[in-house]
Amino acid sequence: VVFCFFGSWQRIARSSTLSCYVQLRFQTTVTKMAYELTEQKKVGLGLFGFGLSFTFLGVILYFDRGLLALGNLFWLIGVGLLLGWQSTWGLFTNVNNLRGTVCFVLGIFLIFVRWPIIGIALEIYGCIVLFGGFWSTVKAFLSQIPFVGWIIQYPIMVLEQLIRGSR
Repeated sequence: VVFCFFGSWQRIARSSTLSCYVQLRFQTTVTKMAYELTEQKKVGLGLFGFGLSFTFLGVILYFDRGLLALGNLFWLIGVGLLLGWQSTWGLFTNVNNLRGTVCFVLGIFLIFVRWPIIGIALEIYGCIVLFGGFWSTVKAFLSQIPFVGWIIQYPIMVLEQLIRGSR
């Protein structure tokens, strides 16, 4: 079996005592790619962006509790739609991610009970612990984008030059 981009070729060999023939057959298959943006993922990406924007505005505007709460709500729903509800539940309930989940949920609770500075700090720590495994993938993806990749790689190049120059 040889796979092509649009489908698969199959070679079926049949033999009999009198003749032997090879039949080639083209079958079209529709495959969804993992990074394909469905309508649900587009809405999730939008809600994720709104969540980050509302959270940023909430921090800029002296830790406004309403904006931070809306940012958290939009962010959580956006992550759920992007990853899928079962994957999100699995991410948050994984034993290895328990510390990050507790910090994130405690941060949301502290925002609702009017301790936004400590709540945001706990949420940031919880996000770093929860999504720590994704950073290398995100960095590799962003380094492929022309201008963004240069910005990401430039500090590393400067550090390497400083280390080489100090020897």
